[in-house]
Amino acid sequence: MKIAIFGAGAIGGFLGVKLVQAGADVTLIARGPHLDAMRNNGITLISEGKRVTVRAHCVSESEAIPTHDYVFVTLKAHSLPSAAPRIARLLGASTALVMALNGIPYWYFYGLDCQWRNQTLNSVDPGGLVWRVLPPARVIGCVVYPAAEVIEPGVISHTHGNRFSLGEPDGSKSERVQQLAGQLIAAGLRAPVRLQLRDELWLKLWGNLCLNPLSVLTGSNLDRLAGEPDLRDICVTMMREAQVVAESLGVKFSVDLERRLGGALEVGEHKTSMLQDFERGRPMEIDALLGSVVELGDLTGWEMPMCRAILALIRERARHPLAREPR
Repeated sequence: MKIAIFGAGAIGGFLGVKLVQAGADVTLIARGPHLDAMRNNGITLISEGKRVTVRAHCVSESEAIPTHDYVFVTLKAHSLPSAAPRIARLLGASTALVMALNGIPYWYFYGLDCQWRNQTLNSVDPGGLVWRVLPPARVIGCVVYPAAEVIEPGVISHTHGNRFSLGEPDGSKSERVQQLAGQLIAAGLRAPVRLQLRDELWLKLWGNLCLNPLSVLTGSNLDRLAGEPDLRDICVTMMREAQVVAESLGVKFSVDLERRLGGALEVGEHKTSMLQDFERGRPMEIDALLGSVVELGDLTGWEMPMCRAILALIRERARHPLAREPR
């Protein structure tokens, strides 16, 4: 099985090491010092107290790259529209796209039995560009759970999680998704195939849509956001607003709101990925995690006053990176 990983940073690098160890034919597509380090020294993964270095085929986006059976896209969600034409060059006649991005995906309404079937979302796919360049018929959805970080070029630190839930947008258990799941399982990863992947997508997003932006606005970690009564009340209000929208689209939540928020509290003094990006001066996944949810609220006709207010605040915060607190 030939697998390419486009945007082989923290999650892509973690995945790449695991697949190489399992004997898969892997190409890592990256850029800058991280790419140079992987080419020169291999890619190193620090996980569960162990340090391992493997060699993989590492290339830049501009190089000629043969087609693969699967292309994982492990970019930050806001990078996808600009990267879509470069990703499209990797697609052969039967290549599957595994979209391992956070938040509401551009393919969300593809084949979905509802009045918005095949509609694009401007918040994550302005003008429907990605939909046209990366046809959703190619897509295998993926909900990503591992937490990892590039701690120096070519070196990935993995702290927890090893599940990559997979699912076809149409809910089928296709041969291609089952073969991919088998390869991930052989690499020591959890890879359940979900018939209703959108339910799991929303379950992860349910916490992220409030905890991530609030962490940037307050500078607080998960323990305070989910534990301090006043902050928790804001989270609960946002989650209730989002739940109504999701359920109007046919989503079924497998756990209740208190359990989902309680899971975040158990993580403890954890800094969200959005807060990490903000502190490092990087773009944040605002629209994938919250802007898209508000857009879905507009489509379905539900008022979302708290979500809309927090969205306005986090967008304004993103406009003033120099105003962030000193580290």
